[in-house]
Order: sequence, then C-alpha cells, then structure tokens
Amino acid sequence: MAKDKSAKHSTATTAERLIETVKSSRKKGPPPVHLWNPPFCGDLDMRIARDGTWFYLGTPIGRKPLVKLFSSIIRKDGGDYFLVTPVEKAGIKVDDAPFVAIDFAVEGKGRTQSVTFTTNVDDTATAGAERPIRVVRDAESGEVSPYVLVRGNLEALIDRKSFYRLVDACVHEEIDGESQFGLWSKGTFFPFIPSSELE
Repeated sequence: MAKDKSAKHSTATTAERLIETVKSSRKKGPPPVHLWNPPFCGDLDMRIARDGTWFYLGTPIGRKPLVKLFSSIIRKDGGDYFLVTPVEKAGIKVDDAPFVAIDFAVEGKGRTQSVTFTTNVDDTATAGAERPIRVVRDAESGEVSPYVLVRGNLEALIDRKSFYRLVDACVHEEIDGESQFGLWSKGTFFPFIPSSELE
C-alpha cells in the first residue's frame, strides 16, 4: 500500500513538474517539442480516451485549460505517445488519437474548397496535401474511422457527427478507374468509400 502511494506521489510530482516547466517556458505558438530531446523519466498514469477525455490517476481532467496545456506538449515517437518538455519526457496512453475533431467549416466549393477542422483542444487544421485525411475501415464491421493530421505526426479522430455532416461536401470522383466518394480540400481529393458501396 505504501509503495502504491509512493508511486502515485511520484506520478503527481512528475505531472506537476511538467506543468510548471511548460508554463515557465511558454511563448507564442506551440512549443517546439520536436526539437527537444530530454531523458525519459517514466510513464505517467495519464490516458486519453477515444472520445478525447483526458484521465489522470483514473479520474477525468475537468479543467480544459489544463488539458490544453498538456495537449500542447504531446509528441509521438514510433507508436508511443509522450508529454515532452526541454528537461523531461513522460509516457502516456492514448486509446486512439490524441485529439478529436469536433467541428469543421467549409470555404468555397468543389475542387477549390477548403475544409478546416477544430479539435476538442481548440487546434485547427485545414485538410490538404500537408494535412491529409485518412480513413480506416474495420475489417469485420466495415465501420469507418476518419482522421485528419493536426500537427507533426499527431492526428485527430473526426467525430461521428462531423463525419456525417461532411457528406454534404463530398462528391464522386474517378480514382485509378474506380469511382470513389470523398472530399476535396485545398486541391487534394480524399476518398472515403467506393461509390459502388453507396448504391
């Protein structure tokens, strides 16, 4: 029991140090986490659920400013996620993607339209060649999970209500001899599903 309390205290101390370090080094724009190479200091008991809820020590983090602070220092190395400051790097668990795209806005029409997504932590990402949309389909159910690249190699899962609304901005295009139903944004076409499956 004492060991468990000690581990929780150590985790809390690490999280508090991360917060203080980020606050003290905060400048305009996102922190340059890709440039930092601090030593690994262990895993935090922190998890991001598929719906974008952050948990710390098993409890949801209810303060959005704190979630936004943590979300600004996420980095993905290989298949693992970390919170990174100039002086330390701590592992966290991410159930699916670190962000959720909860809304979007469309400017223009057809091939020249731009689709800009807003995430649960108020980041924005305009889909295009540099920020692609990818769609993953479950092999058994065929269920579609769409993602948009937000920054670096970090993606947002596009939530279901937004994905259903995107259908209004989608069109059929022939890709490699097959008609695909998908979305244009900033001159790039993102196929979602073969047109034949909509018949």
